[in-house]
Amino acid sequence: MSRTETQESFGRFDFVGKIGLMGGFSLLMVVASLIFIAFKGISYGIDFKGGTEIQVKFANPVSIDQVRTSVGSLGLGDVGVQAFGEGNEFIIRFQGEKGATDKETNEKLNESIAKVRDHINTDFSAAGADIRRVDTVGPQVGAELKRNGFLAVFYCLLVILIYVAIRFDYKYSPGAVVCLIHDVIITLAIFILVGKEVNVPILAAMLTLIGYSLNDTIVVFDRIRETETAYKTKGMAFIINKAINDMFIRTLITSGTVFISALCLYIFAGGVVSDIAFAICVGVLFGTYSSIYVASPFIMIVEKLSLAPRKV
Repeated sequence: MSRTETQESFGRFDFVGKIGLMGGFSLLMVVASLIFIAFKGISYGIDFKGGTEIQVKFANPVSIDQVRTSVGSLGLGDVGVQAFGEGNEFIIRFQGEKGATDKETNEKLNESIAKVRDHINTDFSAAGADIRRVDTVGPQVGAELKRNGFLAVFYCLLVILIYVAIRFDYKYSPGAVVCLIHDVIITLAIFILVGKEVNVPILAAMLTLIGYSLNDTIVVFDRIRETETAYKTKGMAFIINKAINDMFIRTLITSGTVFISALCLYIFAGGVVSDIAFAICVGVLFGTYSSIYVASPFIMIVEKLSLAPRKV
């Protein structure tokens, strides 16, 4: 059978034929992401590391450097100032000093908050400062939230492994979990690369990404299983190629719709919603890619390692 006839039989694109190239690309991306995360470190928000976040809006123009210089002179340690939304609105973050006990820590945080309030109202009295929100998270609560957050991700992956094994077959489960780990690691690395903080809403976005990526992978797996039943005499490479070609347009339309929706939120929403939308945009791109070039080809790898490989 000629190459043209083979392509016509399983579809237009030879996805399996590019497994080596795409697999090397995925491995390189994951390793590079892990190295980058290890050296750069994760920038946690106050949800996870504890501290105080103050949102202030000015009626008259004020630069971020003016706010940073003013608050930095108070000696509160590591202080971060970030522009928020449109106009003269800023987020001021600091951890303050830690006391020997929770009571002392809370007292010092309250003193720091009062000091920042008074200082802003004094230094920017002509600018019409308006303290719109003050959020405080204790160090112990932040550490517990961080631990519970990562445990949530771990248990999520574990349950998915069990679910896919029951829903399909043992040979499908490793590919699904590897696909999800691939998506989360790369998305997290890109998120850190652009200088964004990881907090509870972003962790929720990561779990949403896991759910979306799994849904896309399940759709692919369903089609592969149906094709495998219809073409029992064919090899797994043929089956995967035909299955992906059959649902490729549907996948592009679905992923494209989600991507455009998230992109609009990223551009127009601002604040935390914009950060969540950014994570979803990146996750959708890699989730769609990994369902085709990570999860599906992994079935072939597991089958080759099994005791009774399928006849090719």
